[in-house]
Formats: sequence, C-alpha cells, structure tokens
Amino acid sequence: MSLADLDTRLAEGVLLARVRGEIDMSNAAEIGSAVAGRISNDALGLVLDLTEVEYLDSAALHTIFDLRTRLKDRGQQLRLVVPHGATIAQAVEIMDIPRTIGVAESADEAVESILVAVPQARSDASANPEGSPS
Repeated sequence: MSLADLDTRLAEGVLLARVRGEIDMSNAAEIGSAVAGRISNDALGLVLDLTEVEYLDSAALHTIFDLRTRLKDRGQQLRLVVPHGATIAQAVEIMDIPRTIGVAESADEAVESILVAVPQARSDASANPEGSPS
C-alpha cells in the first residue's frame, strides 16, 4: 500500500481498521483484501476509520461497498468513521453512505453502534471485557 497505511486492532469484539493516506484505484483492492483478511468469523463487525484519509476515488467507494456485502453475507456489521468536515465527507455524503452503511464521528461511537445493532454483543462483551474472542 504505497499511498496508505493500515492498522487494525480488536475492540469489544469489533475489528477496528484505521486507514491513513489516500485510497484510489492503485491501492483500493489491496486495502480491501487486507481488511477482509483480518476480520475473523467471530467478530461482530468492522469499523473502518477513515479519519486520516485525505483522498478516495470511485475504486475506494467500490471497495467499501464490497466490504459491506461480504460482511452482511456473514452476518457482520460495518460502520465508517468520517468526522464532520473531513476532506472525504462530501464524497461519503454523495454516495449516501451514512444511510446505507452508517457513519460515526469517532471510532468509539462506531463500535457502540455495532454493539447496539448486534443483540448478543452486550452480553458477550460483559462476559469477556477485554474484547478478545472466547
């Protein structure tokens, strides 16, 4: 990934993937594959933190929708983190991502949104507070 960096960690059973840099046709598929390869079947979902993404193109948007489809097929949730006023916020709005996928202002808010959407998440998280798989 020459234009972007990817870091991941598990938070309350949700994979948090933070991308920094630019996502375009030269690296979108690689980023999508890297993220998809890191999410386990046990995870409740994925938070894709785009706070530090300075640019994304249609290939990046396609990758986001592809991730949503993959996760939905596995019964997992997807949320994006795109703070109000972020460089990419307008592109996210134009594609109606806040309605179709869900967008939060912070990673904590996005994780909470997934925990609320997945009924067993609350009891699983309280039984395993470190957020690691049982």
